[in-house]
Amino acid sequence: MALQERTALASPGRVVVTGAAGLVGQNLIPRLKAQGFTEIIAIDKHRANCGIFRTLHPDVRLIEADLSKDDGWQDALAGAGVVVSAHAQIGGIDPEAYLANNITATERLLEAASQAKISYLVQISSSVVNSAATDAYTESKKAQEKLALESGIASVVLRPTLMFGWFDRKHLGWLARFMARTPVFPVPGHGRYLRQPLYAGDFCDIIIACIERRITGTYNISGLQRIDYIDLIRTLRETLGLKRPIVKVPYPLFWTMLKTYAVLDGDPAFTSQQLEALVTPDVFEIIDWPGIFGVKPTSLSEAMRETYLHPNYAKIVLEF
Repeated sequence: MALQERTALASPGRVVVTGAAGLVGQNLIPRLKAQGFTEIIAIDKHRANCGIFRTLHPDVRLIEADLSKDDGWQDALAGAGVVVSAHAQIGGIDPEAYLANNITATERLLEAASQAKISYLVQISSSVVNSAATDAYTESKKAQEKLALESGIASVVLRPTLMFGWFDRKHLGWLARFMARTPVFPVPGHGRYLRQPLYAGDFCDIIIACIERRITGTYNISGLQRIDYIDLIRTLRETLGLKRPIVKVPYPLFWTMLKTYAVLDGDPAFTSQQLEALVTPDVFEIIDWPGIFGVKPTSLSEAMRETYLHPNYAKIVLEF
C-alpha cells in the first residue's frame, strides 16, 4: 500500500466525507488515517457498502443517510472545517437517480455546510464535464460542479478521469472480475480507444494535499499515461496472470448485447451509454499534478498490482 508521506501545512481538524462508502471514500479513509487525521465523519446511504465500511473502519463515525432526503445528518457538520463531497451517481439507467444523488443531494449538503460555516470544500467532479458525450451522468456532474463553485465556500474542484483502485465494482474492477470468470474477453470494435486511467490512490493523495494546503481552483486530474483500451485490457490480463484470448466484437453487436443485458439487470455495471462514452474520441488535459500537489505518481503497472493483488482489499467488492 503506497501511502505518500507529507508534512501537513494545515492542522487536519475534523473532516466530513460524503459518499464515504463508495470508491473514492473507501480509498480515501485509510489514507486520511495514515496521514494522522483522527476526526473523520463519514456519510453514505448504501447499506451494504456501509457494512463493509464499518468492518474496515470501526474507529470512524459513520452516518448512514440519504443526503437528498434524510435529515439529521446535518448536525454532523457542526465543528468541522472541511467537507469532501464525494457522493455521486456514476452508473445506471434511471435519470431520476442522477438528479437525486448528484444534484439534489449536493444542494442540501452545501446548504448545511454554509449553515455550519464550513471553511473549505473539496468537490469531486469528473473529466466528463469536458467530454463530448451527452448523457445523464455528464449533465448532472456539470450541474453539481456549478453548485459547488457558486456555494460561497472556499473550494477546490477536482475532475478525475476514469479511476480504478481498491473496491472498484465498475470500470477496471468489473472488467477484472469478468476476465477471471470467462474463457474469452470481448472488446468492442478495434479496441483502439484512448484511455487515461487514474489510480484512486494517487487521486486520494491529491485530495489530502488540498485539505492540508487549502488549495483552491479547478483542476483536471488525468492519468499521466495515455493507453488504448485494448492495451489496458492486456496490462490487466498480465497483472492477473491470466491467459484469456481477447476477441474483437463488432461495435453494433456489442452495443446490442449491453442493451439487452440492461433489460435483465436493472442496474448493470456496464451500460450501452458507457460504451458510447468509451468510444468517444476524448483526450483530456494532462497538468503537472505531481508538482502542483506534491504527490508522487504511481506507475500504471504498479497501481494495478496494488489494486488487484492487495492481500486485504483485492477481493472486496462494493455494491451499487
